[in-house]
Amino acid sequence: MMTKARILQLLVYLIPATTLTYAQAEFHQVLKEKFIEGGPEFMGITLLTLIFGLAVSIERIITLIFASSNVRKLMASVEEHLKNGDIQGAKEACKKAPGLIPKVIYQALERVHEGREMVEKTLESYGAVLITRLEKNLPWISLFIAIAPMLGFMGTVIGMIQAFDEIEKAGDISPSIVAGGIKVALLTTLLGLIIAVILQVFYNYILSRIDEIVGALEDASASLMDILIRTGILKEK
Repeated sequence: MMTKARILQLLVYLIPATTLTYAQAEFHQVLKEKFIEGGPEFMGITLLTLIFGLAVSIERIITLIFASSNVRKLMASVEEHLKNGDIQGAKEACKKAPGLIPKVIYQALERVHEGREMVEKTLESYGAVLITRLEKNLPWISLFIAIAPMLGFMGTVIGMIQAFDEIEKAGDISPSIVAGGIKVALLTTLLGLIIAVILQVFYNYILSRIDEIVGALEDASASLMDILIRTGILKEK
């Protein structure tokens, strides 16, 4: 038999959970109603920009996660091998390390025998290729950020035209007729702005991750040149 204390304890857990579930269901119902009120066809087209934008953003974030490297650990391993004159060992360390930066360092080590100038050019050229790969598909996210509000504003214009058409048919300026058209206009604009804000957050996050990787690449390149000069593998100019 359950005691009063046990019953009260269960109520403490069940009431908030029930309230949250009810609130979620009510929120979803409101979203559904507003979506229909704004016009399923036009709202659906605007919503596609969010779906495509999120798909590209998630793909970029996953790519950037796999592109990241532990540069300190990598350069420490490379330096250890180069101190012993083991260039092949340093290249093997780059092969085993995850991410894109080790690949750039590997290509530079491949051309150590060709002199300092060639090593520097290799770091620059492969670094540029790396940055290009990281920035792939970013223009699409920018496009969706720009299109979403524009579609929303287009919905505003369409809603106002519908309102004036209804006024013309009725032959009278009724508040309910005007409000209906304006409501459609505002809902489409609101959706477009919300989508633009969401995608802008993802876009800025992706840019910050790219900046981190580019900064790490610059540090790794400078460290490699310093190590090669200190170990006497390359001569100073």
